[in-house]
Amino acid sequence: MPIQIGDSLPNFTAFKQDGTTFTSQYIQNKPVVIYFYPKDNTPGCTAQACSFRDAYQDFQDLGAEVIGVSGDSIRSHQGFQQKYKLPFLLLSDENRKLRKLFGVPTALFGLIPGRVTYVFNASGSCIYIFDSLSARDHISKALIALKSKK
Repeated sequence: MPIQIGDSLPNFTAFKQDGTTFTSQYIQNKPVVIYFYPKDNTPGCTAQACSFRDAYQDFQDLGAEVIGVSGDSIRSHQGFQQKYKLPFLLLSDENRKLRKLFGVPTALFGLIPGRVTYVFNASGSCIYIFDSLSARDHISKALIALKSKK
């Protein structure tokens, strides 16, 4: 069942871009934006990641962490993060367990992994979900959701 507004942040583990293990317990008691995107180094995904990068201080000012998730490998994430100087975590979901756990739908008749942003408050409750292949609006909508629930 897909995550809905009001649901709790699920417990999960995944590999970070540096190859170390990340667990969702690391982000307890703080707001978090988890955004799922299709693929590193593609035009839309790069624009989205760079927009999150450019607004990262705004998220930090709200006490929030930003985490990007795609099915790319750790190595791909390392290169993507370094190339674009991304200050936030990228999690590798090569087995698509996180996509399944969150209920992220596929797009374009199942051909492309979906692009969905989830915003969780400091209590771990989902306060906003934005599902759109358009990479442009995810950042502003996540910021608005965080500010309105502050």
